[in-house]
Amino acid sequence: MAFKTRITELLEIEHPIVQGGMQGVGYAELASAVSNAGGLGTLTALTQPSPEALREEIERCRSMTDKPFAVNITVLPTILPPDYAGYARAVIDAGVKVIETAGTQQVREIWEMVKPHGIKVLHKCTAVRHALSAERGGCDVISIDGFECAGHPGEDDIPGLILIPAAADKVKIPLLASGGIGDARGFLAALALGAEGINMGTRFCATQEAPIHPNVKAKYVENDERGTNLIFRKFKNTARVGKNSVSDKVVEISARPDATFEDIRPYVAGAVGRELLQTGDLDKGIFWAGMVQGLIHDIPTCQELIDSIIGGAEAIARDRIGAMLA
Repeated sequence: MAFKTRITELLEIEHPIVQGGMQGVGYAELASAVSNAGGLGTLTALTQPSPEALREEIERCRSMTDKPFAVNITVLPTILPPDYAGYARAVIDAGVKVIETAGTQQVREIWEMVKPHGIKVLHKCTAVRHALSAERGGCDVISIDGFECAGHPGEDDIPGLILIPAAADKVKIPLLASGGIGDARGFLAALALGAEGINMGTRFCATQEAPIHPNVKAKYVENDERGTNLIFRKFKNTARVGKNSVSDKVVEISARPDATFEDIRPYVAGAVGRELLQTGDLDKGIFWAGMVQGLIHDIPTCQELIDSIIGGAEAIARDRIGAMLA
């Protein structure tokens, strides 16, 4: 059985399962594997050092799948911003049909660039008010991120069990549920709460095709639902990362009354995070991880993972829930 929703129709995919864009992880190997398995894989633009490198990665992904895939462009506050317009132009020129965005208000400039070319915009946000703003701004899909998620969960601390239906009650365009979802139960729950598909990040990191070191994948299996730390909260830019010696140190330093971002910068720099992902040295830096680690017990292929989610959801709906109907 297949679950057909507005997400599958709009994005032209078999299953309403999207791999979120992840810095240092969203390469062609993973994106193509997810797309080949019937979901929507996502390349991460800023993982590439330049727009030209992104063009090459898009072509590499095309050589590995003939299915649709997306490109993520996340706009973050920074002293020296990347060439966001150049990355967006690379997406347009390559004929990619779906873009995932997130970040500051400047992301609207990306929307204005890509929309005239018929590119579908999937926007990630962490609050209903932001989702409604993105809908008014012309986005095609909202991915609503609950507090359980890896990365930046916002500052409202609203978990998915509340945030997903709260968004579904007000947002009219198709909705993806994100954060804390990693198996058939979460998938079916998301549909019951009003979403029309799911967006997974951490769970896709713990797959055979994810281009990260086996030590990191093993850590996702080892950690339980308590195995994350919230960092940057003091600086109003909360981020959820995997619990390790480095993120513990960041939490410790940040708790000091006089702590500044400069005190933690060496521990959270992107360069050391990328080195951790590639070398497997878990004492090197921080790595993104959500509470869903508590539901990760194996490292399947993307095909096995998606098949288990769809097949398991069908069985739950038919056998478990169906048996409860009097």
